[in-house]
Amino acid sequence: MRTKWLLFPTALLCILSCSNKYSRLSKQYTFRTEDKTPHYENLEYWAAHPWKKDLSDSVPAPLGTEKRDSTVDVFFIHPTTFTHGADRHGKNRGNAAIDDPYINARTDYTTILYQASAFNQHARVFAPRYRQADIRNFFEKDKIKAAKNFDFAYADVKTAFLYYLKQWNKGRPFILASHSQGTLLAERLYKELIIDKPLEKQMVAAYLVGWSLLKDEFSKEKLCQDSLQTNCLCGWRTLKRNFIPYFVSGEHGNSWVTNPLSWTTTGERIPKKYNKGSVLLKFNTIYRHTTDAQVEDGLLFVKRPKFPWSFLYLRRNYHVADINLFYINLRHNIEQRIDQFMITNTSEPRH
Repeated sequence: MRTKWLLFPTALLCILSCSNKYSRLSKQYTFRTEDKTPHYENLEYWAAHPWKKDLSDSVPAPLGTEKRDSTVDVFFIHPTTFTHGADRHGKNRGNAAIDDPYINARTDYTTILYQASAFNQHARVFAPRYRQADIRNFFEKDKIKAAKNFDFAYADVKTAFLYYLKQWNKGRPFILASHSQGTLLAERLYKELIIDKPLEKQMVAAYLVGWSLLKDEFSKEKLCQDSLQTNCLCGWRTLKRNFIPYFVSGEHGNSWVTNPLSWTTTGERIPKKYNKGSVLLKFNTIYRHTTDAQVEDGLLFVKRPKFPWSFLYLRRNYHVADINLFYINLRHNIEQRIDQFMITNTSEPRH
């Protein structure tokens, strides 16, 4: 049952944040909650965009001296931040308003800051706002109704991606990246517009995290088998070792999984000494060697992460930290794949 993966808010910062924080932050947003259609020529409809200053530009303090460039683009589709079942005005709705200041604040100060920023060292980051489906759609008994709401969200994402291609891509290499609901939509985008089409040759890689990559929907040939392969897919869902939630047990391992410590799809346990660093609740702190990783039964299993006061963290589903636990490994791998892509396609290294 793929649609029940999202049991918790999908950005790590949301775990301990209170609604008052986002109410306060939302005051800086000029939009008002109305049923508007996004027009992606307007940069206000982008949570991240290279032509404006936004939280995807943030770099953890210990990485402040690293070299940065904009060799490629990243099109990042953020996860669910509409988790209340109603907007701040108490109006029940299946999809978020594109201009809800509270939801946009939650998006920017969680997933854009803590997830999209992982891609910024060598890339221009594009992350559209979209009328995301309320998290209740994943549990909706009326599947037709839920499907319409996801279709509605996908229509915005597709429109934004096509606008990006037309106006800003101009033949540049790009990375497709996403988490959770974002990956549900990114898979659809990949199948419709990228796979086995000319655009696939421009794609350095796709990091489709926090959702299943079902084996009957994606061939093994499309999966990245090592840290350097390009034009391929990576993805994982993170759980505490020996914990399989009921809502994924029915998959019976029918999902491809990448180990973000080795970038292979095999079942070896990779020790935590290879975990180069996690970015958790404190953005400017990097915790090294927090956890190991092992692919098994279509999932990624880890030991309970070790960081200050981690003994108080009792969850066994680490979905919210799919990217954060492996933040530095992901950052390094992006560089590796870009370098390999440039060598393969231009016959010369990037630097």
